[in-house]
Amino acid sequence: MQQIIIHVDMDAFFASVEMRDHPELRGKPLIIGSLPHERGVVATCSYEARKFGVHSAMNIKEAYRRCPQGIYMHPDFYKYKAVSDQLHEIWNTYAAASQTIALDEAYLDVTETAKTWERARQIARTIKRRTWDELGLTCSVGLAYSKTAAKTASEERKPNGYFEIPTAEAFVSLILDRDVRVLYTVGAKTAEKLHAAGIHTVRDMQVRADDVIRLCGKHGRWLTQLAFGRDERKVTPYRPEDAKSIGREVTFQQDVSDYAVLQDVLILLAFCVEYRAKRVGLQGRGITLKLTYADMKQITRSHLIAQTDSAVTIYQETAKQLEQVQHRPVRLIGAGLYNLTGEAEERQLSFDDMLPENLHSDADMRRQMLAGLHERYGLDFAGNLEKIYHYEVLHKTVEYMRRYRRT
Repeated sequence: MQQIIIHVDMDAFFASVEMRDHPELRGKPLIIGSLPHERGVVATCSYEARKFGVHSAMNIKEAYRRCPQGIYMHPDFYKYKAVSDQLHEIWNTYAAASQTIALDEAYLDVTETAKTWERARQIARTIKRRTWDELGLTCSVGLAYSKTAAKTASEERKPNGYFEIPTAEAFVSLILDRDVRVLYTVGAKTAEKLHAAGIHTVRDMQVRADDVIRLCGKHGRWLTQLAFGRDERKVTPYRPEDAKSIGREVTFQQDVSDYAVLQDVLILLAFCVEYRAKRVGLQGRGITLKLTYADMKQITRSHLIAQTDSAVTIYQETAKQLEQVQHRPVRLIGAGLYNLTGEAEERQLSFDDMLPENLHSDADMRRQMLAGLHERYGLDFAGNLEKIYHYEVLHKTVEYMRRYRRT
């Protein structure tokens, strides 16, 4: 039986949620991300802002240059996550399998639940209606025979669109003379490489399949399959343990040369990483420190450790790594866990574990870390640590620490 797959993609999700909650923002160029006077990028923006050439991942200074009349807001990720949970609850009602791609996007396998194309069409339209009626948000929906075709279909009529691609022949007919970028797995660098070789359209990819494979290797072989509409991938439910890493980072509004401040920022990042790891039931066997210097040079320092999800361990290990890097002004700092697993690792205590100096509990160390922040900055997170997990609170706190560290 041929697969029947629905791809659902929210329209300008963060911005749409804010416009729903604040009607006075509707119809205006709304840009979610950093503020114009800050360092950072655009997370997303309304379609009104996109008319000025603003787009996701654009430097916020460039966004402001293009759209100075825009309304700029910090994102509220906790609100967006809560709305996302409501969205996926609606969508998953109709799917035998659901693959979450992002907060606002998913593939739904309705092959068994729908059984016929007509019933799948009804489900797709019901998803659109319920998303609007129950949450006041619009989405674009694609119904197709494969994942690639379903995603292409959902993009075809954005925003608030609906489109169907029932067969491989219909898919190829739709995209044959479009630029290679129409295949969403063709990124900017791959497109540049293909264009340089005179391969501009999907038709070119079909005619010069051997050249595509020669230029792009294994990925090129996959692209040539897509160019002919061949994609038999299944909708695979996302599992938290499939994530490659969990991390948190902050960009400073001015470069930081005081590495004592960076050490203290790592405390907050460690608690954020711990929270995210515990929320999805994962632990890591590796710790990563990430730095971007003032000249935009990026470095990472990683090493393996005993399995953990503890903020204490994350902080201690990243702090050691920080001591070993070249001390130059820093623009961005991040901490993370990798080599993730959902299975707790049992370990027998050694003699060293029983020494008095090693008997301090994790809770004791957590209290010491937080007490240090209180002593050096007057910050009090005791009993209210969850505040720091909020994007805007974290960034405001870090900026306060950068400016007002007590000696």
